[in-house]
Amino acid sequence: MEFAHTSVLLEETIEGLHIRPDGVYVDGTLGGAGHSYEICRRLSGAGRLIGIDQDGDAIEAAKERLREYEDRVTVVRSNYQDMPAVLRDLGIRSVDGILLDLGVSSYQLDTVERGFTYKEDAPLDMRMDQRQEKTARDIVNGYTEEELCRILWDYGEERFARNIARRIVQARQEKPVETTGELNEIIRKAIPAKARTSGGHPGKRTFQAIRIELNRELEVLEESLNGMIDLLDDGGRICVITFHSLEDRIVKNIFRKNEDPCICPKEFPVCVCGRKPKGRVVTRKPILPGDREKEYNKRSRSAKLRIFERRIEAS
Repeated sequence: MEFAHTSVLLEETIEGLHIRPDGVYVDGTLGGAGHSYEICRRLSGAGRLIGIDQDGDAIEAAKERLREYEDRVTVVRSNYQDMPAVLRDLGIRSVDGILLDLGVSSYQLDTVERGFTYKEDAPLDMRMDQRQEKTARDIVNGYTEEELCRILWDYGEERFARNIARRIVQARQEKPVETTGELNEIIRKAIPAKARTSGGHPGKRTFQAIRIELNRELEVLEESLNGMIDLLDDGGRICVITFHSLEDRIVKNIFRKNEDPCICPKEFPVCVCGRKPKGRVVTRKPILPGDREKEYNKRSRSAKLRIFERRIEAS
């Protein structure tokens, strides 16, 4: 199927980046290139966009969509955690803006065989990078009950994590759990009937937790953000769109620490720890989609945009 994805908070993100026509920008989650296309439209011939994505389908779709701007675009198949190395290989020392759109793309959700969706029966896959050997099947059939319980609780905030983990282990003793449909049936039996009638699809939190664990989504985000801020030139901005509270909390905390990194006790009259701010948080509260966007793109409803601006003189 065609790589289709409706870019969330598109206007707000483009405005937040403060794009300069001759600037250098990085889209670390290129996807279908919706945000990147709008960035390229605002660049002159002297400007440059580097698009990074680990999904091979996304790479091919983005190249096609950005073909008219190929003189100012470089597309790289990689994980955004490798952004410093990617830029170094391209001879780029600093950039004017960075974008991360952390949501699973509509294409990934709607391509049933990718195994991301809990709404259709498909092989348990969920790999964002299909070059990776480990799949969701390996987690479901290989993790201990304690490990399954931990990820369901930590990454899915699933209150029936213990019941679900126990049921998975029981089921796989008879035969491996192979498909999303089989996993859904296990989850359904593990959650009390009364609880299944509210809060959306009963498999939503479990599928989210397994996907996050498999693709190391929170680890990569937490390990990468500080380094991305260091890549920004003076006045450069990083815009991050998140889709659940775990991601948003990481972004909010890291942005705040880069604005106020001092670890001195509050009673100290002056800072003696020597830690200097790297810039300022532009968004005291996250930017949310408007009612119109939430109406025509239901997947935007949980989106939050946070922006940080680098100030070299603050360092």
